[in-house]
Amino acid sequence: MYNHQKLSLLVFLLLPVLVFSQVRPSASFRIVPLGVLGGADESNLSAYMLAPKGSNNYICLDAGTIHSGIEKAVANKAFSISAEQVLKQYIKGYFISHAHLDHVAGLIMNSPEDSTKNIYGLKNTLEAIKTHYFTWESWANFADDGGAPQLKKYHYKPLEPGTETAIENTDMQVQVFPLSHSNLTSTAFLVRSKGNYVLYLGDTGADEIEKSQNLHNLWAAVAPLVKADKLKAIMIEVSFPNEQPDKSLFGHLTPRLLMNEMRELSKLSSTTLKRLNMVIIHLKPPHKSIIKIKEELKAGNRLQLNLIYLQQGQALEF
Repeated sequence: MYNHQKLSLLVFLLLPVLVFSQVRPSASFRIVPLGVLGGADESNLSAYMLAPKGSNNYICLDAGTIHSGIEKAVANKAFSISAEQVLKQYIKGYFISHAHLDHVAGLIMNSPEDSTKNIYGLKNTLEAIKTHYFTWESWANFADDGGAPQLKKYHYKPLEPGTETAIENTDMQVQVFPLSHSNLTSTAFLVRSKGNYVLYLGDTGADEIEKSQNLHNLWAAVAPLVKADKLKAIMIEVSFPNEQPDKSLFGHLTPRLLMNEMRELSKLSSTTLKRLNMVIIHLKPPHKSIIKIKEELKAGNRLQLNLIYLQQGQALEF
């Protein structure tokens, strides 16, 4: 009888642990940030390697910093192979949100050492890379289109909004959505692995500032995924603190503007967004501005989003 009571007590004590382990969602994606900031630090600019958990078939979301970021990731033991092998073997393609230098410089500079792969993006983004960077006037043409001679290392893969596209040499698929970045069209990439998703936004302004419906349309598209708990994370920029004048935003977000957009997503998805993984990227130095952005996001986080700040070279799973 005594042993039976002890066993019953043990089961009672372990039950919350067992239940928690059963309901806690497992990770579906692994992300290795090669660069996380906006601004002038050329060693730490927007570039994020993303793969399904357990796979080494990564895509690179933007490519501002490549070499320095991979070296830091190897030093942090995010990878167990050399930086050269990561570049040539693990990165299966680049997804460029727009052609500003802080989003493509790493791709351009590392092209002589890279392996053959695709560059994905909206048609206008790829056209800008072709006519401004891989031109022989600016840099050797490592692509298979544009100025002669064509070195044919990279192949441009234009993506069409409204169409899901299989990502070559991976088990992932992607949809694209246009964003308004001042006078430029930027891109959001919705990446799917099996039944789970990650949403990555390139630089974007708020609809109210940009006089646009692009973010509203994006939120409407992903709202069903949020409601079904299939959207593992949103990676979105916040470049300036709230004190930045609207006329000086240049197509970027502040904490106030982000929270306004998240309220719109909450309304469209009919959910609270509580604990939704919100990865804040593209914070612009100086350091005091970054501190202020984080403080303002925390103070304005009435939706109880799970705010996450990535560190260069440190892997994270969702």
